[in-house]
Amino acid sequence: MSTEQTLGSEQLPYSERELAPKRPAPALTLVAALLGFALICLDASVVNVALPSIGASLDGGMSGLQWVVDAYTLPFAALMLSTGAFSDRAGASRAYALGTGVFTLASVVCGLAPGLPALIGARVVQGVAAAVVLPASLALVRQAYGDPVRRARAVAVWAAGGSLAVALGPVAGGLLTTAWDWRAIFFVNVPVGATILLLAARTPRSERRPAPLDLLGQTTAVVSLTALTFAAIERGAAGWAALVVAVVAAAAFLRVESRRAHPVVPLSLFRDRTVTVTVAAGAAVSVAFYSMVFVFSLFFQQVQGRSPLFAGLLFLPMTGLIAVTNVAAGKLAGRYGPRLPMTVGQALAVVALLVLLYVDAGTPPALVAALLIPLAVGCALTVPPLTAAMMDAVPADRAGVAAGLLNAARQISGGLGIAVFGGLVADDFESGMRLSLLCSAALLATTAALSSRLPGRSAT
Repeated sequence: MSTEQTLGSEQLPYSERELAPKRPAPALTLVAALLGFALICLDASVVNVALPSIGASLDGGMSGLQWVVDAYTLPFAALMLSTGAFSDRAGASRAYALGTGVFTLASVVCGLAPGLPALIGARVVQGVAAAVVLPASLALVRQAYGDPVRRARAVAVWAAGGSLAVALGPVAGGLLTTAWDWRAIFFVNVPVGATILLLAARTPRSERRPAPLDLLGQTTAVVSLTALTFAAIERGAAGWAALVVAVVAAAAFLRVESRRAHPVVPLSLFRDRTVTVTVAAGAAVSVAFYSMVFVFSLFFQQVQGRSPLFAGLLFLPMTGLIAVTNVAAGKLAGRYGPRLPMTVGQALAVVALLVLLYVDAGTPPALVAALLIPLAVGCALTVPPLTAAMMDAVPADRAGVAAGLLNAARQISGGLGIAVFGGLVADDFESGMRLSLLCSAALLATTAALSSRLPGRSAT
């Protein structure tokens, strides 16, 4: 602080200095944003371990359990395409408070749900609110730190909070379900949500900015994805009818997006091969990772008869390495370019999936947990480089749209993977599990081959 600033402040009457508004420390905004991001990431992974208990309590079959997961994932993913624009229009602080408040109330309804339909409906509301929270939380971090260096560090902390929440999700789900009941995984959101709202009330009010909303494009996207998921989960005539609806809605979406001045998904982005490959690779990684967490959560409990807590702890070695590997992947991409770590990471995940084919009911749980580690490392090695490659391939003014597209594609693919693989394991679990592993391996092998043909390290 300069001498003039100090003297100027000292010359103010004490009462004026006391009443002068104080700008909250940026760290307060960072904590508020990080907690919200961690909360919605935790809710995406904490439910998996509790699924068998939910099914036993609410008399839900496999399709019902798939909907418990996908009812959150689908709106979260699909609406992420346009909630960034909503955050700008409403102001990030207002959107963040609204999303957090709705998410917290929906968590209460989840915990009190008397049956599966009520739980699934509340999960949909949670997913909608989470789609609002994510871009608003990042926007709050962006507005709190004007200095680019401090902002980069803050964003890294924010991202690490999400990774930590994903890692702790299965353990937290197992602990809460075993110590109390599956309803605890939702009730625990209430004090966290209340804390976030108290902190958010002390953050600076965000400005509202004009941002175009493509409501028709967003609507057709939601209808298409929901119908496609329904077709993957449900069987018989209803499933085939949903597939027809999905195809018609997808065609309408493509037509709408090709004619909009400000489309929710600019189709022109896919003219760049790097964009197409990175989106495909991100989708394949999400199918392999999130679907296998879902499948093996059921395997540990339904096939091997382990408790929710034991099952959650078995995922800790796998998920605990994600954040560390993400950092290493970023360094590798900076040194060698994104192509090498992307290709190696996906190839490692393919090998891990093929080795897991030998797992059966008699395989020691500790060995299964160890075999899941290379899958997590391979996926974690892939994501930061593919994100960097995507950002490098698009113009600066489309970076936000591209980031939203990539994240939405990853979330949607993970949800669809759960829908498809849940159906495969419904009848004969071990056969369905092996087919799921083969499908995931085939997807990743394809995108690994495509990734290996991307341009090398960019010239600097």
